[in-house]
This record gives sequence, structure tokens and C-alpha cells, in this order.
Amino acid sequence: MDREMRGEMDRMEVHHAFSVAEYHSSKRPIRRYRLEGGHLTMVPVGNAKYFSSVEQFFREAFLPEGYPDSVSDDYLTYQKWDTLQAFCSSITGTLATHAVLTGVGVGNDKATAAAATMTWLLKDGAGMIGRITFTWLQGSDLDCNAKKWRFIADIVNDGALFLELISPLFPALFLPILCAASVAKAIVGVAGGATRAALTQHQARRNNMADVSAKDGSQETLVNLSALLVGLILAPLITDNQMLVWLLFAVFTILHLFCNYQAVACVKMEMFNRRRLHLLLKHYFRTGEMLTPAKVNQQEPILTGIVRFLSYELGSELHKVITSRCSLSQLSCGREKLYLVNLLSRQHKVFISLHKDSKPIDQICACAQAEVLEFILTHWNKNTKGYHQMFDNCAPRLFSLMASSNHLDSIVEEELVEMSEKIIKQHLAVLTGKMECVGWITERNLLGPTDWRYEMNDSKHL
Repeated sequence: MDREMRGEMDRMEVHHAFSVAEYHSSKRPIRRYRLEGGHLTMVPVGNAKYFSSVEQFFREAFLPEGYPDSVSDDYLTYQKWDTLQAFCSSITGTLATHAVLTGVGVGNDKATAAAATMTWLLKDGAGMIGRITFTWLQGSDLDCNAKKWRFIADIVNDGALFLELISPLFPALFLPILCAASVAKAIVGVAGGATRAALTQHQARRNNMADVSAKDGSQETLVNLSALLVGLILAPLITDNQMLVWLLFAVFTILHLFCNYQAVACVKMEMFNRRRLHLLLKHYFRTGEMLTPAKVNQQEPILTGIVRFLSYELGSELHKVITSRCSLSQLSCGREKLYLVNLLSRQHKVFISLHKDSKPIDQICACAQAEVLEFILTHWNKNTKGYHQMFDNCAPRLFSLMASSNHLDSIVEEELVEMSEKIIKQHLAVLTGKMECVGWITERNLLGPTDWRYEMNDSKHL
């Protein structure tokens, strides 16, 4: 029986030859095998240079496992610019270190080790205080605006290096200048480290954040090693040659900032922060077109903010939302509401209180309602043309309300809030469906809510 089965299999292999593709961490086949006549033969794919020892080493040492499928589409472009900026920063850092060592007395017979030690300790202490203070003031915003703070961190870093360079020129102010530079570097450490983590989370696509972060560290170490070799060549050249020092500092600082801007500008984040949500919905309300993350990220400003008619506070205290009897009755009738909205048009503010059971999609929904209110107040008048069909049902009433007065009273504001809520609820499924279809992530967001939440209870729980 076994002989008959083997014979049948041999006949099938002879008449039905087929090939097998083999992959290695990629969608592109690395090898192909052809099974014919009972023999397995390897067929090269292209030049098949993947398994050359040098290329394999660099892939495994410096690229995440599974590259390019395990990382975001913008990974390679970002890493190229990030590598160049790291090299430039290392060179300017070498110049600054030379100046600081000169300032503390290296090579000076009159300088003492005790004085240099005290200077160094005070410098480090100032940096520690600066690190704690900055983290306290700006910690939550580093996630929401990672690209902005990434670029700011590098601007501050160049400022710190500039202070270190000029410190030996002012012996009487050497310690204050050095402490100021240390504070600036502490800010760089917090902002740079936090935003690097946020960008790594964006790049990791296979729950491989640790691997992406480790390989990023390996890349940076290689760059710093290259810059170290260049620094060894520059060190004897810049001694007693201030003109060359400042020329090199100016050139590499300009290159550093340029590369940094290109790096953060190429990042295409798919999670909403307030800027990206505003740009997306403003365009959608006008045209009905849902922009992709790539297009919205191209429009997102890096340093400057977006000029808005209304700003909103997500996670407001309840007393900021419940400001009238009408809103109070809305609260008592809305036990199942996961957020409450209050419009104060004269203050150009929208306050949003969140229920303790609200989820990220509810936060997006609440912010979308605030965007509807801003669209109505800034674009709606008798000459309004071009708006999405989601406004069709309420358009006549909106024309009437907006034409009645230049200043809205609380009754009109509450009616606008009610209308905006109906618009969002009626079109929420379609809106979020279109967002997800073009690549936006709605399960998480970077909208930056506060920790204030409310919960509806019976009076007996008071």
C-alpha cells in the first residue's frame, strides 16, 4: 500500500510541478523553490543579495525585526533626517564641550579641582530643578503635540550649546551662563525623550515598540561614533581658532535645524490631536471630502498654532458647563449622555464635561461638536455657500439665528448647542466610518482631556 501511495505521489510531482516562495520579515520573497521530478531546487530571486553577511548584519543590527512591514510608512524617511540631525548635533556638542572645559580651567595652572567640581555640581543641580519644573508644567502636552515639542527641543538644544560656547568669553558670568545652559539641556532631555517615545509608538506596527526604540538607539550610537571620529580630527584644528569654531557651529546648527524640521514634517500620525481634528473637520464641513492622515499632517503647522474663533476645554469642571436652568434641566434629563457641552460665544469658549464612562470615541464626538459650533459661528450667514449636506436639515433655522443678532444670548447659544448635538448624533456613524476608511485611528486619541469627570447618581447617594 505504501509503495502504491509513493508511486502515486511521484506521478503527481512529475506532472504537477510547483514552486514555493520563502520570506524573511518582508512581503517580498527572498527565495523560491521549485519542486519537480521529486527534487526541490532553489531558484534565485533577482540578485538575492539579502543574505550577504554585511547587509544582513546591518539589517539585524540597525533595523527593526520585520522591516519594512513592522514599521510605519514614514519610518525610513524620518530616520534618514533624524540621523543627519544627530550627526550635526554631535559635532556642535563637541565644540561646546571644548568651550566648557576651557571655562572650568582645563589647561589653566591657576584653576583648582575643587572650584571645577563646585561649578559642575551647581550646573547639574540647576539642570535637575529645570527638568522637574518643565515636566510639571508641560508633561501632558508632550504627547498631544509631539512633532511641535520635538522641534522645540532641538531649538532649545542649539540655544544651550550657544550658551556653552560663549561662557568662556564672560569669566565673571561663567557659572550663571553654564547653569542656564544646563537648565535648557534638561528641558531638551525631557521634551526630546518624551516625544521620541511618542514617535516610536507611532512607528511601531507589530507591538514592537521596544525593538523600534532599541534599533533607534543603535542608529544614534553609530552616528555619535562617526561624529566622535570627526571630532577627533577637528579638536586640534579648533584649538585657539575661534573663527573656525563659530563658522563650524553656524554651519552645523543651520543643518541641524533644517534636518530636524524635515524629520518632524515627514511624520504622518494617524491619531487625532486638536490641530489635526480641526483641519480635517473644517475641510469636511466645507467640501464633504475626508482627507487622509498624510494630507492633514502636511497642513499641520509645526511651531505655530492654528487661529481659531472658539477654543474648547475637554474635561471641564461641571460648574463651567451648567450655567443656566436650561442646561441644568438638560443634565437631569440626560443621564445616558457621556459628555455635556456649553457654549460661551462672547468668551470664544466651549466647555466640555466628560462622563466617567466616556471613551476615546466619545471625546472625539464631543470635540467634533465643538468644531460644528465653530463652523456655524464663523461660516454661517446669509451669503453662506458650500457646506456639507449634514447641515441641510437645520440650515433655515441657522440662517434665522445667525441673522438675528451680532451677539448671541444664552438662549440662542443653548439652541445652537442642541442643534450641533443633533447634527453629530445623526452623522456620527458615517463620520467615524469615513475617518477609519481613510486611515484615521479612533480607538485612541491625543486630544488631551483633563481628569475631571462627572457621574449621575440618585439623591440618596449624596
